[in-house]
Amino acid sequence: MFYLNTKDIGIDLGTANTLVYVKGRGIVLNQPSVIAVDAHAKRILAVGEEARKMLGKAPKHIKVFRPLEDGVISNFEMTAEMLREFLTKVLDAFSRFSRIRVVVGVPSGVTEVEKRAVEEVVRRMGAKVVYILDEPMAAAIGCGLPIDGSMGCMVADIGGGTSDIAIIALEGIVTNTSLRHAGDKLNEAIIAYMRKHYELVVGESIAEQVKINLACAIRNQNDEWFRTAEYNASGRDVVTGLPRTYTLTPSDIYAALAEPISVIVDGIRLTLENAPPAISADIAHTGIVLTGGGAFIRGLDKLIERETGIPARVASNALEAVAEGTGTSLANIDKLERYASRGRR
Repeated sequence: MFYLNTKDIGIDLGTANTLVYVKGRGIVLNQPSVIAVDAHAKRILAVGEEARKMLGKAPKHIKVFRPLEDGVISNFEMTAEMLREFLTKVLDAFSRFSRIRVVVGVPSGVTEVEKRAVEEVVRRMGAKVVYILDEPMAAAIGCGLPIDGSMGCMVADIGGGTSDIAIIALEGIVTNTSLRHAGDKLNEAIIAYMRKHYELVVGESIAEQVKINLACAIRNQNDEWFRTAEYNASGRDVVTGLPRTYTLTPSDIYAALAEPISVIVDGIRLTLENAPPAISADIAHTGIVLTGGGAFIRGLDKLIERETGIPARVASNALEAVAEGTGTSLANIDKLERYASRGRR
């Protein structure tokens, strides 16, 4: 087939959100990784934000899926359909005459089988060349960290399904820890806490909003926000079965999230402990860069610094770092060949 040009696309195929980066246009799509299907008519009703609004509310004949769990594909067909719908929205009609190259960010702990599943889904979309890039590497590229030199740098990408922590130098990952413990686990902890302490059952979407509004990693009574912030969470009363609303504070959510946040901090500490001494000295100077939605948990950077003794900061583009890294990495194919694994057929 004759191709008019090459179209380069970067995809952050996340458990919570899917981001698509198109060369020359930047990030063109950022949508929840959710798809809704009419099981009777066997047709797609909605994807992304429209489908997310249906979670927990749909009648029996409408199935609402989150086709990725813990950073990997749990429902192959639904992932393919969701991605097809997303790409249809962002690629113009001339794309079928293009040679499409795609870089996909995946958690560093996924197996080769899981990588091949991701590659297969992307190839179904018409991609001719597929690169699979570890998310912490993509995040480091997206943040502009100096990954090519001998000076080590460290990134902790805390997403929806996984927390990926890596120390990078000389174009490769020196040591890493991948935890299937991230934003979704924090939501589960909030749901469990509210049921146990307030006998109130809340849905996943409410737990997500509670996390966004009140999540904190440090109890700080001197912080006016900590003393005054509130969120009214509505759900079903365990005893009466009737709707009820409870007003939550940061103190509540600090208690709910203390344990799952400690798992993430322990993962960062483990990565530092496994690093060679020479590169540990580098990290003491360069610090830890936080990316992903979890980076915005209030005080998490300070907690990490307190627990490790290493400076930590939130990247200015924390939410988009992986997507931007996958996209911009295509600017230098020679380097990308070294950074990533490539699907060859």
